[in-house]
Amino acid sequence: MLDFAEMVLNTAEPVYAQINEFVKRQIFLGRAKKGDLLPSRRELATLLKINPNTAQKAFRTLEEAGLVLTPKNTVSILYFDEDMLLDIQREMTAGLVAEFVKKLKENKLSLEEVQGLLQQEWEKGEKNEKYAEA
Repeated sequence: MLDFAEMVLNTAEPVYAQINEFVKRQIFLGRAKKGDLLPSRRELATLLKINPNTAQKAFRTLEEAGLVLTPKNTVSILYFDEDMLLDIQREMTAGLVAEFVKKLKENKLSLEEVQGLLQQEWEKGEKNEKYAEA
């Protein structure tokens, strides 16, 4: 079952949108798999201390996106195909890159400086991976 216990809500975004983002991130990170069970709407509302209508809205949005299936009188499950997974990966990666670029621009770094820093960090990471394998 997808674990919502580690989810931390904020006041900046609608709760149902945060739940949707959390589910997508869990899929992106490989922590949630196709066919994983989801808590009931009431269980989710109790766990997150939210209104059950908000939990219902989150589920409905996920169902409309094709990420959740809820057959009649049974538990909801995660459902996504390879195309959906690629879309989620693109969405999550684009968000990370956009935030990264925003912070770099706030720090007044040029594209050339950023490319140099990225190259250094990339090479450091490769060296660390080689040592870890040895």
